[in-house]
Amino acid sequence: MSVLWSPICDRFDIDSPIFGFAHDVEVVAAITKAGGFGVYGATRRFPEEITQELAQIRSLVGNRPFGVDLVLPPGMPEHNSREAIEAKIPAKHREFVAQLIDRFAVPRASKPGMRTRFIRSKEIEQAQLQAIMDSDVEMLACGIGAPPDVVAEAKDRGKTTLALIGSPDHVPRVVAAGVEIIVAQGYDAGAHTGPIGTYSLVPQIVDAAGDIPVLAAGGVATGRHIAAALTMGAQGVWLGTAWLLSKEHQRDMHPVNRDKLILAGSADTVITRSESGKPFRQVRTGWSQAWEAEDAPTPLKMPYQDVLVGDLLEAIEEHSIKPLIHSGAGQSIAYFDDVKPVAQIMQELIDETVEALHTQQQYLSR
Repeated sequence: MSVLWSPICDRFDIDSPIFGFAHDVEVVAAITKAGGFGVYGATRRFPEEITQELAQIRSLVGNRPFGVDLVLPPGMPEHNSREAIEAKIPAKHREFVAQLIDRFAVPRASKPGMRTRFIRSKEIEQAQLQAIMDSDVEMLACGIGAPPDVVAEAKDRGKTTLALIGSPDHVPRVVAAGVEIIVAQGYDAGAHTGPIGTYSLVPQIVDAAGDIPVLAAGGVATGRHIAAALTMGAQGVWLGTAWLLSKEHQRDMHPVNRDKLILAGSADTVITRSESGKPFRQVRTGWSQAWEAEDAPTPLKMPYQDVLVGDLLEAIEEHSIKPLIHSGAGQSIAYFDDVKPVAQIMQELIDETVEALHTQQQYLSR
């Protein structure tokens, strides 16, 4: 069995420098148990759910380390008030969504959607953070935004802090905030992502970060990608798309969505603001195409777009509206076309990386 190491492994007492992000408790636990570092995406979870789910992960992984990720964007409203947000949504946006509902004959959702069960607000953010601070999770990852006061409190609580950024211009801000690890997330990445390609981005952030460890994200799908990331100066990698077709993730995966992901290539993904109001890479479907049409309004800012489309997104999956079903996915989805256990995905990544690093030795002068 191959072994892959970098200095960040010793920092966390993990076997391999592979950090895996997922919204599923079992996937996060499986990544950690396979020797990586699982990170739970909790942005759309109520505080009490975060408490319960972090405890569940802990029960599955024992004393192995894992993390939790929150999106902490600046400029969010103070209060968790759907009514206040709805009052500011333009009529033309409401009309467009109503037309989509009629066009695809989408029945009403039986419950609020993931993006409308609460409002992305400072009120919710503070309660989520309190749940995380009170937990024994080893890391707080900031997916968007890294408020200095939040970083300081997490460090005071003994938690490592990490921030995902998509531009070298962001390095001074996260360094000043006190972040201890930086994820350089390239344009290739799924979900919320930036404008610079991974291959261009990672060395720039490594150089700007100085002694702060950097992880490479965006388009990482094989051992060759991981070997390239290490060669560019990263101490490890951060993967999200890789786990979408893991066996552990299928419990919550709509079968139509699974089939679309299996068939998707890199060119079948598109960045759209129609999901959350921020740039978000997903598989191209009737949903993204509708918002790209000439008569479509410009998506609103977060959290207004969340409220505009949140219930409709829930209804699309609940009622299996096949043309509109979709999910976030990076350009690396082209490399995943089968359902496999997390442990198998991890070991294949490690074996491929070790092979790639050995192969590179042939290019050294003799």
